[in-house]
Amino acid sequence: MSSVRESHACTAIGAVRTPFGDPTATPIQAAFSTASGAVEVYPEFRDGLSALSGFSHLILIYRFHRAAGEGLAERPLIDGAEPHGIFATRHFNRPNRLGVSVVRLLGIDGATLAVEGVDLLDGTPVLDIKPYIPAFDCVPDATSGWVTPQHVVQIKKQSASF
Repeated sequence: MSSVRESHACTAIGAVRTPFGDPTATPIQAAFSTASGAVEVYPEFRDGLSALSGFSHLILIYRFHRAAGEGLAERPLIDGAEPHGIFATRHFNRPNRLGVSVVRLLGIDGATLAVEGVDLLDGTPVLDIKPYIPAFDCVPDATSGWVTPQHVVQIKKQSASF
C-alpha cells in the first residue's frame, strides 16, 4: 500500500430536491423514509439516464454539503452516548463528506428522476447514480455490528414522522 495520498476531484452530476431544509428535521435513513423528492440531473449528464427506467431503486452517492466538519469519531444520531469511529457510523461529519442512500425510482421526466424515500437536504449535490441490483447489493447474512434492533426501531420511529 502506498503512503502517498492522492486528491480526487468530483463533479456534481445533479442535485436533489426535497422538502427538507432543516438538518434536524430530516429522516435519518432512506430505508424508513416515505418522503418524495426529485433528482435533477444536469443537462450534460442526461444521456447517462438511458435504460435506467427499468430499475425500481437507485443508489445515490452524494456530498453532505452542509456537514459541519470531517471528524474521525462521532456520536451516532440515535442513542449516541459514546462516540464511535466514523467508519463505524453513517454520520455526515466524515472525511470527504460522502453519503449513500437507496431510493425508489418512481419515474423519469427528461433529466428529472422522481424518487421516494429521500433522507437528504434540499439542494444536496449528487455525485453519482447507480442502479440498485438485488443480486449484487443485498447481502442476506450481513451483520450490523454495534447497531442493535432497538437502534433500528428508534431510527424507524423518528424517520416515520417525516
